[in-house]
Amino acid sequence: MVLTDLDPRIHADIRYATAHNFVGRPIVGYREPLCLLTRQAAEALRRVQDAALAGGHSLKVYDCYRPQPAVDDFVAWSKRPGEQQTRAEFYPDVAKDRLFADGYIGAPTAHSRGSTLDLTLVDEPPANQPAYVPGQRLVPCTAPPGRRFADNSIDMGTGFDCFDARAHTADPSITGTARENRQLLRRLMTAAGFVNYDREWWHYSLREEKYPDTFFAAPVARSSVG
Repeated sequence: MVLTDLDPRIHADIRYATAHNFVGRPIVGYREPLCLLTRQAAEALRRVQDAALAGGHSLKVYDCYRPQPAVDDFVAWSKRPGEQQTRAEFYPDVAKDRLFADGYIGAPTAHSRGSTLDLTLVDEPPANQPAYVPGQRLVPCTAPPGRRFADNSIDMGTGFDCFDARAHTADPSITGTARENRQLLRRLMTAAGFVNYDREWWHYSLREEKYPDTFFAAPVARSSVG
């Protein structure tokens, strides 16, 4: 189902439907900028949103269901060493040919089962987020807030899809407010039955997911919702 149909209070910034991602163009299979999830995952996320709003925050999703053709697109991209136009932002300190081996990109991925998502917290109401302009000067996702891309997320220590050890949820180099914000997101998500992937502070899967052994290929589009 489309998450925002169930809970329009949740914000969405579906990066793989845009050029602002580690590949640098819209990804195969993302026909619309939608968050698709199983009903069980969407309803659990609505409970998280209730708890987040009680603390003055809101959820913002970056990616939800990811079709298998999108994963295939990532794999094909990884085998073209010359395509590194976004390295300066997303993987400034990791060689492109290490991204799969080091666990930053997975194939297959739990996202293709419909109960995994990438998300953050924003203040409610959220701050304005400047539009990404293809070709703009890129800043490392590990740069301090105020220097890296002006995402309206509360400070999580790195940007989204930052392929770096500092994006690991419990990385000891992340301290202070950013560490507290990661812990807050994890508490909220864990209470609703989600499990974090420890290499990505933004990545959560529903523990009791409906399709644990199925990887779907339908595109991200309203027409895929049955």
